[in-house]
Amino acid sequence: MLKRLLLVFLLLLLAISPLSSLPDKDQPVDVLVLSGAILPITATYVIRGIDQAERDNAICVIQMDTPGGLSDSMDEIIKKINSSTVPVVVYVYPHGARAASAGTYIMYAAHVAAMCPVSNMGSAHPVFIGGGGSSPGKEDEGKDKKEKPKSQDEIMSEKVTNDAVAKIKSLAEKRHRNAQWAEKAVRESVNITASEALKLNVIDLVAENMDDLLKKLDGRVVELPNGKVTLHPGKGPYKTIPMSSIESFLAVISNPSIALVLMSIGSLALIYELASPGAILPGIVGVICLILAFYSLGSLPINYAGLGLVIFSLILFIADVFATSHGFLTAGGIISFILGASMLIPAGYPYLSVSWYLIGAMALTMGGFFGFVITMVIKAQRKKSITGREGLVGSLAEARTDLSPEGTIFLMGELWRARSVSGTISKGSLVKVKTVKGLRVTVEPAKEEDK
Repeated sequence: MLKRLLLVFLLLLLAISPLSSLPDKDQPVDVLVLSGAILPITATYVIRGIDQAERDNAICVIQMDTPGGLSDSMDEIIKKINSSTVPVVVYVYPHGARAASAGTYIMYAAHVAAMCPVSNMGSAHPVFIGGGGSSPGKEDEGKDKKEKPKSQDEIMSEKVTNDAVAKIKSLAEKRHRNAQWAEKAVRESVNITASEALKLNVIDLVAENMDDLLKKLDGRVVELPNGKVTLHPGKGPYKTIPMSSIESFLAVISNPSIALVLMSIGSLALIYELASPGAILPGIVGVICLILAFYSLGSLPINYAGLGLVIFSLILFIADVFATSHGFLTAGGIISFILGASMLIPAGYPYLSVSWYLIGAMALTMGGFFGFVITMVIKAQRKKSITGREGLVGSLAEARTDLSPEGTIFLMGELWRARSVSGTISKGSLVKVKTVKGLRVTVEPAKEEDK
């Protein structure tokens, strides 16, 4: 009798405790489009999108195509997925898309992981930026490791790799997916196709498109922090949550190529403002461009040696305007700019590298601009003065007395004491000023081409 009462009590508890806050059928669907590198602004967008899905009490589908990204941004997305009160489905789409590096971790964190047929995932080995160290077990293969102790970079790389393995294996165990392949993806950077991933229990399903995905999600049970839920996506149109205007703008400028252009434009504008005080607009544009450039660089994995070379090149360009080294400082600035721009992004992030075409174009533009400025400065320095005593040299005057060799001339509305350097010059003749020393000038007879 007691057992029966306990059984009835348990059944009542199950009946009155909801398994999920989602409706039984026709559940709304919110879709986020994650395309490109995973950066801080990407994480902000995904977190906002999942929050919106929770407010809508909807299934959240993240349509993903990424070459990877920053581990901090990836961790923020994974934490949000794990704490989400609505199901989060990560779908690698469209055809030809991939979930590489950080994208693989996000796939393993998803409540449901799906791929379209022509897609792939993997290459999740963490990037370690050191002083030339290599990943353990690669370059030392076949060598006696006891004879050669590991360097600090190798030890650090091994620690980073082990941490990454533990992270993805814990996600695999939580979602009941293939942990062995996950470890290989991290340690050996292996890749896998959609069909292979389905066979190896790396993902949950393969879907041709979004409509096919929603059909195959119907009836699937997932586990959320507040209990299990059965998915029943509605047949109506799903809602796409796009990036906001600000997020889209910040996503565009979160690019090393854009950062390089903004830094260059900002520097040129500020130099123009300093050379022409009171212009105002170039100064405003320059400050805005530099602020945006530093925001962009702050959101990227920057090699500070490369950034230092770029800044040093700008200093050399500016110095050449004032030092007039006849272009030597500008040449050094161009070399420093090219080296710095090519080193700006570490080698472990090829999808963020700066195009060599852009580097060349910017180097030529910067060199051409400062070359033009330097040429104008040199011409101005060599140009004959038209004011003061120096401005009198080369001027024509009239001899008011005979110059034998000294006498008086009428120059610029005044009478001057003059000395002839070409023998006697008769009164009334035109003369040309050669030098000015105090209140005396030296002159010579004016030639036909001088008149």
